[in-house]
Amino acid sequence: MTLTRLSLSNPVAVSVAIILTLIFAFISLSKLPIQLTPEVTKPEITIRTGWRSAAPEEIESEIIDPQESALRGLPGSTEILAKAQRGQAEITLTFQVGTDLRRALLEVMNRLNRVSRYPVDADEPVISTVGGNSRAIAWFIIKPGKGNSRDIASYQDYIEDVVQSRFERVPGVALSEVRGGRSQEVRITFDPEKAAFYRIGLPETVNRIANTKDTSGGFAEVGKRRYTIRYQGAYHVKDLRDMIVAWREGEPVYLRDIADIDLHMVDRSSFVIQNGESAMAVNAHRESGVNVLEVMQGLRQAAKELQQGPLKRANLKMEQVYDETLYIHRSMNMLRNNLLLGIALAVIVLWWFLRKFRATLIVALAIPICVISSFIFFYAAGRTVNVISLAGLAFSVGMVLDAAIIVLENIVRQREQGQKSHAAALQGTAEVWGALLASTATTVAIFLPIVFLQDESGQLFADLALTLSATIILSLIVAITVLPVMSSRWLQHIRLTDPHHHWWERGTGLVISLTQGRKKQLFWFVVLFVLPIVAAYLLKPKADYLPQGNRNLVFAFILPPPGMNIDTLEREMGKVIARRMQPYIEGTKSPRVKDYFFVAFNSGAFMGARTADPKQTGKLVGLINQA
Repeated sequence: MTLTRLSLSNPVAVSVAIILTLIFAFISLSKLPIQLTPEVTKPEITIRTGWRSAAPEEIESEIIDPQESALRGLPGSTEILAKAQRGQAEITLTFQVGTDLRRALLEVMNRLNRVSRYPVDADEPVISTVGGNSRAIAWFIIKPGKGNSRDIASYQDYIEDVVQSRFERVPGVALSEVRGGRSQEVRITFDPEKAAFYRIGLPETVNRIANTKDTSGGFAEVGKRRYTIRYQGAYHVKDLRDMIVAWREGEPVYLRDIADIDLHMVDRSSFVIQNGESAMAVNAHRESGVNVLEVMQGLRQAAKELQQGPLKRANLKMEQVYDETLYIHRSMNMLRNNLLLGIALAVIVLWWFLRKFRATLIVALAIPICVISSFIFFYAAGRTVNVISLAGLAFSVGMVLDAAIIVLENIVRQREQGQKSHAAALQGTAEVWGALLASTATTVAIFLPIVFLQDESGQLFADLALTLSATIILSLIVAITVLPVMSSRWLQHIRLTDPHHHWWERGTGLVISLTQGRKKQLFWFVVLFVLPIVAAYLLKPKADYLPQGNRNLVFAFILPPPGMNIDTLEREMGKVIARRMQPYIEGTKSPRVKDYFFVAFNSGAFMGARTADPKQTGKLVGLINQA
């Protein structure tokens, strides 16, 4: 075989090739993004449009219906999901797998520009490629510091300007959201009698205020005795009070003459409770395909800067209550340890059968060469390091050894027949390489097509298929190049007789005695055929999308009855949960809860809790269900 002959003739070149391959593999590994699971995403574009305090029915008729009409028939779209809730409209567009989201995003923007009418006080639509079901990788809780008696909800604008904007500047962060705060607004309460005295019409006054400066918002409440106009924008209270709305008999009529102008908090749309205290929450969503560990490092650095700077000056404290990378580190460490243990056990079993240290070492070296070199394939294919790809490496350890064992055994057999080490390496490899090629091709033909599947299952298991295919191909290359070179050098003085051959003879005799005769053969056939089937049925685990690991965190999602407002949510749910969780926070009841947070908004609520002892996390499920 030409490749084997060239390798045997140039052992130095083979050594250099191995070193260079490993160097490039380590470089590729250092550049690979690290995530918990592979990217399993649907091409989605989300459109959010705010219209403060508007009812869901108004949201649907005034915002969602016109947007849906404009987006209908969008090329490549498979589903349009619209959701109307108090104060906000959300439309999620799902596209066919493989759709270019950049082009789709431009098309969506062009179509939304065709919507001719929006409510005057509605916000501009916000378009993002972060799906509506995107999960945050980090949550931070912000509470007042010692001696700060100001309501935490009043820091909404400050948190948005300082914390949210800083998080969104972290490379790899796609979106940051703020929960639990209340922005400020200017409320203008008109006195109809005073307005009538000056012969001033309220609609004209409202339009004058709205058009004088760049003002976002404007919401009217009409009562029997007063008219209230709400504004969020560029106005200051003093500017509004001194605004001239009309002239009467040569004298100016100021807005303060016909209305009361005050600064108020907006009606709240969410609240946060952490360990029984009111708080605000800020999260961060990652971009697709980024290294989660690097993104989290950037978020921690940003949080540290904020804690030592703006938040400290404002007497606020911030704490991270959820960190996805902690579970990633634990999962990666567990898989790494299992991989190393698997390699060690494989080498021990191999030595037990070969009983030759050098021969065992030759075969064992094929494992790190193939496993590490597979990262070059990962980098070239644009994949990530995750639990699925590492599991594939663990699975491939046994397959990597197959080709090496076959080649080595045949080389040893050639030596036992009297061949010299060089000739034995060449002849032994040439005799089996065709069978190895066929075996490798059939195995790759099974796994490799999964890489090209674009549906959800293909995205999830593509890393597994790529890992197995890459390591098996590499094992064939190593078996017909590296292994013959090492065998020709390291097996020159190997003892060809096995001093423990009588052990194998005894074992063989025992197997023959147990299987001699038709009745014994039939018995063992039934046992070996039926027993695995019965055992597999009895031990079959329950089906699940992915295994549930121990994150030391329990998440609960709560859907309140339709129409329940935020105040009722706090009174009947938030405060009740805080009261019931207090003994577990104080440690008077078991399990002791390290911390918990409860976040509620108009359309629902969710809760997260951690125990002081990670082994007791399972007990939180029943505790939260009872709360």
